[in-house]
Amino acid sequence: MTDYPRASLLTDKPENSVESLVRHATDNHVSTFTLNRPESLNAITPDLRERLIQLFSEASADPEVRAVVLTGTGRGFCAGADLRGGGATGERIPGDVARTLRLGAQRLIAAVLDCEKPVIAAVNGTAAGLGAHLALACDLVLAAEPARFIEVFVRRGLVPDGGGAYLLPRLLGPQRAKELMFFGDALTAPDAERLGLVNRVVPADELAKTARAWADRLAAGPTRALALTKHLVNTSLDTDRATAFAAEAAAQEINMTTADSREGVSSFVERREPRFRGR
Repeated sequence: MTDYPRASLLTDKPENSVESLVRHATDNHVSTFTLNRPESLNAITPDLRERLIQLFSEASADPEVRAVVLTGTGRGFCAGADLRGGGATGERIPGDVARTLRLGAQRLIAAVLDCEKPVIAAVNGTAAGLGAHLALACDLVLAAEPARFIEVFVRRGLVPDGGGAYLLPRLLGPQRAKELMFFGDALTAPDAERLGLVNRVVPADELAKTARAWADRLAAGPTRALALTKHLVNTSLDTDRATAFAAEAAAQEINMTTADSREGVSSFVERREPRFRGR
């Protein structure tokens, strides 16, 4: 995979440190998070999960970050939860599984959905199980031609978790979602694009460049308006029309107090390109 830009804000960490599990660079208002466990196709350990949650929380609150790109090193985007630690077997106390999901995988997906900055998934390879849901929780999904999406849970005799039964019906409708989850077949990147799971499929050597170009456009946009738009869209399918309309009106009321909204109107009147500052 093409390397993403390394910025002055990137600090090299020992390969066995928690920080090394996710490479983090911020350049020209774009933060890039790169999953960095290529030997396991970037399978998610508890430490990696917590690091990602922290990074999304920090990006959400940092006014200098105006867009995020999420990608992976090596051949895989993310192979899902790392089950090799032995936590998936053995005796359990009732409530352990539900508690683990609430505090773990569900928090991770929520961190992406709730991030106040637009998030682009640059899917460089296989995205399976929780890894597929991590990509699909992002606002925009770019996929390299070799990428595949796999609802692998049924192959392990498991119920889809990590928000899968929430995300997929909203993206595909219930019947298509059930087809993917019931059979667990690998979905190629072109098929994912055809179904609407992926915004665009690009050659592998163009993935990084395309993701960066999209992120730069988003980072130059009206950041608060994008955050409010993301919230309205993400909540629209869970509300009735009256509630959605009220939320829309409230969001526009809030947005009209921002400097970027004033700049947008001024630039229209003055017939020039707007210069948004993310404020």
